[in-house]
Amino acid sequence: MTLLDQERTATQDEKITYTTRAHATGGRDNGAFRSSDGHLDVKPAPLGSARIDTNPEQLFAAGWSARFERAIALVAHRWKIALPASRAVDAEVNLRIGDGGYVLSARLSVSLPGIERAVAQALVDEAQQICPYSKATRGNIDVAINLV
Repeated sequence: MTLLDQERTATQDEKITYTTRAHATGGRDNGAFRSSDGHLDVKPAPLGSARIDTNPEQLFAAGWSARFERAIALVAHRWKIALPASRAVDAEVNLRIGDGGYVLSARLSVSLPGIERAVAQALVDEAQQICPYSKATRGNIDVAINLV
């Protein structure tokens, strides 16, 4: 069993810290997304639509950027580094189509103003190892993470 397999295998010591549920009907063109708690209730916009609605890629980008920023904060806390209030993570998620069908790719742009570049890069590198979205996408989609 490789280290990656060990990471993916749940152990008796692991605890579920949060579970959410969502229900989707009708696909992205005529559908709806709704979370079990009702906080998310969305009619997705078809690709290229002028409708002012969201889509799965936007939701994924929002979740990943929020989680990645939190991972940076956790690493900074462990290392006793004060982060600027103006820190930010912008996520760009691309839906591409090729011979194999639809695939995703992503780019995260991380802004840590006032943090020395080498320290900022080390924070980002460590955050990439603990962020659950980064773990889930590692080796599955093309991802670029850049300091800006």
